[in-house]
Amino acid sequence: MFYALAEGLIDTEGLEYIHQLQDIETLNHRALRGELEVSAVSIHAFAFLTDRYALLSSGASMGDRYGPRLVARTPLGRGDVKGKRIAIPGLLTSAYLALRLYEPEFEAVVTPFDQVEAAVLDGRADLALIIHEGQLTYTDNGLHLVADMGEWWFAETGLPLPLGGNVVRKDLGPEITSKISRHLKASIAHALSHRTSALDHAMKYARGLERAKADEFVGMYVNDWTLEYGEAGRRSVALFLERGAAAGLIPHRVIPEFVKP
Repeated sequence: MFYALAEGLIDTEGLEYIHQLQDIETLNHRALRGELEVSAVSIHAFAFLTDRYALLSSGASMGDRYGPRLVARTPLGRGDVKGKRIAIPGLLTSAYLALRLYEPEFEAVVTPFDQVEAAVLDGRADLALIIHEGQLTYTDNGLHLVADMGEWWFAETGLPLPLGGNVVRKDLGPEITSKISRHLKASIAHALSHRTSALDHAMKYARGLERAKADEFVGMYVNDWTLEYGEAGRRSVALFLERGAAAGLIPHRVIPEFVKP
C-alpha cells in the first residue's frame, strides 16, 4: 500500500512522508494521542478518533467473505464460544469488535497479534482470534477453524467486513488533507499495477512468510476495495460502527467522514 510513497516513486507535491512500521494496535493508540498526521487504524478505533481524524477515501482493508479467524485446539461450534477465554489482538481492533458482535459473552485475553496462537497452544486461552498472516497458516499448528468473521459478517449483511482504514488529521486543513488523499490513492494504484516490485518491498516485513503465502495475503487486503471504498464499502463501515454503538461497544453513534482526493 505504501510502497510507492516509501520509495519516492510518485510526485508528492512537496510533502515528505516518513514510513513508520508498527502493529495496528500500537497505531490505534498513537492515533488516540494524535501523534501521527496520517496513520493506518482499525475501523473500530476510528469510532474514538472522529474529533481529530477523518478517513481517507483509499487505503481500506476489507474482508470480502473472509477476515479474522477464530480458532481452537479442537473442533468447536458457535455455541461453544460463550464464556470462553479468547486471545485477542487488541481491544481497539476491528477483529475484536466483530467478535463481540458475533458472541458478546467471553473473557478477552489481550495478547500481541503474533502471539495469539501460542496463547491457545500453551493453554493461556481457549481460543484465539487471528489477524494478519496467521489467517493462512493456523492449520500448520494443528488449530481448527471455529468461525471466520468476514464470512459471518457477509452472511449477516451481504457486505465486506471493514477492518482497517487510513486516517488523516483534520487540523492539517482541507488543501493538505486532499493532497494526502491523492498521494495515498496514487501509491496504492502504483502497487496494484507494479505488483511484483511492490511485493518485493513488502517481503522485507513478511516475518518469515514464504512468498506465495505473502502474495495470497496481500491479495486479500490490498485490492480494488483498497483503491476506493465504493458505495458498498462506505455503507459497511457505517453499519459496522452503527451495530457496535447499538450493542454498547462504541459509546456514541458515528457518521464516518471521508476525505476525497
